[in-house]
This record gives sequence, structure tokens and C-alpha cells, in this order.
Amino acid sequence: MFYDLHMHSCLSPCAEDEMTPNNICNMALIKGLEIIAVTDHNSTRQLPAVHEAAVNCGIRLLYGTEIQTSEEVHVLGLFRKLEDSQTFQTWIDERMPGIKNDPAFFGNQLLMNGQDEVIGIEDNLLLVSLDATLEETVDAIHAYGGKVILAHVLDRQNSVTTQLGFIPMGLAYDGLEVKSEEQKLRVLETHPWIKEEDTYWFIDSDAHRLIDMSEADNFMRDSVFRKLWGDDII
Repeated sequence: MFYDLHMHSCLSPCAEDEMTPNNICNMALIKGLEIIAVTDHNSTRQLPAVHEAAVNCGIRLLYGTEIQTSEEVHVLGLFRKLEDSQTFQTWIDERMPGIKNDPAFFGNQLLMNGQDEVIGIEDNLLLVSLDATLEETVDAIHAYGGKVILAHVLDRQNSVTTQLGFIPMGLAYDGLEVKSEEQKLRVLETHPWIKEEDTYWFIDSDAHRLIDMSEADNFMRDSVFRKLWGDDII
């Protein structure tokens, strides 16, 4: 399946307001994608609307969020069931610092319904670190039924290698996100304990604008998705 499992809706303050549930799902179809995940910062609250839009346009969906740990490392949590992602929100809420958003500085945080109508505003700033370590976050995502992808592992900001200097040996992640095959080779060269054949590798857009969503370039076999998330992805 052609995929893009890392993108932000208009709930994320760093994303454009045009990143609505229906715009995202329909742009994914235009670009030839077969499965996507919307991964807003520290929130799963947009996912019911994304689910409705995905059902209506017929694209497969994983239910995601991008968590910022206390070390400022970005981690993708991807769930196969909407209800699991919504239950995970309670874990997020308990660890949020409660800093209010300033839309004029950070951007809007718009909550929508399945018809792309604004139904609320998220008041708490989502671009924050949770009171949870990387290891605690990984364990929590698994406990709530999700899979863990370490986001943009070689990026200059908020990657595990930037914040910690390396990908910890023994960390129970399920996959690594890179930007290219060249980055994958760099990860392997600098982390001899990571084996290419034993690792699930993902190349995603991290799109904050519709135009930046992936084209149908990155392909993963259906069997891999079934192994990671089961057969009942819509």
C-alpha cells in the first residue's frame, strides 16, 4: 500500500487551517495514497472527524498522534482502532503542562466535525513536552494498543538523535521514520545494533500543508501492515 503516516491537521498550531479532515482525505486520494494517519501534536481529538471523512471518501486510516516527550523527542503513536486513540487521550491529558495557547503567536488549534465545520478550539498549547520520558511514552502507547514509530530520527529538531545523541539500544519501538534511503544508511552506519532486515522503516511527509503530503512514492506490503496493526484497518 502507498502510505503517508505522519501529517498534521488544523488542530496542530503549526499546520495551516486548510488541513481539514476532508481536505486531507481527499488530497490523499488525489495523490494516490491508500492509507494515511493524521498525527496532531499531543492530541487525538481531531480523529473522530478524520475517521468520518476517511469513511466517506474510502481511504484507509490509522489513528495517530505525535507525542513530545520530556526529553523533547517526537514519537508517533499509531492505533488501529479509533476508540483506543481516544482512550489514550486521557493519558496525554494527565501529563500536559496546561500552558494556554496564543493563536497570534503559535497558530490556531481548530477542532472540526466530519463536515469540516469548526466545533471548538483547543485552548491548551499542544506544542509542549509532556511529563513523560521517552521510555514511559513508548510503554504507554503499547499499553493502549498502539505501535511506536520514532519520528524523523535524523532531523535537527526534536529527533531522538538530536535530543539524546543516539537511538537507545533496547528501546521497544516498532519502527523508525527517515526522510530517505540515504538517511536509513546513516542510521545503520551509526547504530550497529540496528539491523536493516529486523526494522520497519517509514518515509512520511510530516505535512503541515496539503501540498506537502506525500505522493504515491512510498510503498509497504499489505502483509506488513497486517503484521503491525491487524486486518481490520478500514
